[in-house]
Amino acid sequence: MDEPSTGLHFADVARLLGVVQRLVDAGNTVLTIEHDLDLIRATDHVLDLGPEGGEAGGYVVVEGTPTEVTAHATSHTGAESRAGLRREAGEAVSIRAQGQDER
Repeated sequence: MDEPSTGLHFADVARLLGVVQRLVDAGNTVLTIEHDLDLIRATDHVLDLGPEGGEAGGYVVVEGTPTEVTAHATSHTGAESRAGLRREAGEAVSIRAQGQDER
């Protein structure tokens, strides 16, 4: 699936997650291109491409579980995931300009 959460309300993203989980529970493999952190965190395996888009991207930055990607120092996806986890915990979060690590 190519960015299935684009334009969806949060409630619909949760419904989408349920549908995808039913597919997996039935023995299917689901490959998704996605930017939504909730969907990324719900996966078994992440292949994070980058480090940027276009000609500056297309390289494997990190692959592994969502936890491994979150811990990766140079992954933009990992940085956003760490920031999202801190926001969920109620901590103040500041992200530097694109291409730089979080503070």
